[in-house]
Amino acid sequence: MGNGNRPTPEFRREAVRLALTSGRTRREIAEDLGIGLSTLTRWLGQERDAAEPSEAPVDLHAELKRLRRENAVLKQERDILKKAAAFFASEGNR
Repeated sequence: MGNGNRPTPEFRREAVRLALTSGRTRREIAEDLGIGLSTLTRWLGQERDAAEPSEAPVDLHAELKRLRRENAVLKQERDILKKAAAFFASEGNR
């Protein structure tokens, strides 16, 4: 990497993946890849910042209420489909 070219996005992603999963030190990885330790550290920080959700905080109570309502509707739909399947199964036997 020390030839003055800008690293590709794939190279950056792979360097970050290695730093997060390999169990080796950042210094070792940076030396092996031919980049500076500060560069690898900056890439890791950028990856962490990009991974953080940018949405507004979710109101958990409202979300739970919405999910319970959705769950009830899905159960009703499932029960209707079960009854319809049983009906058509019995019609086929006649």
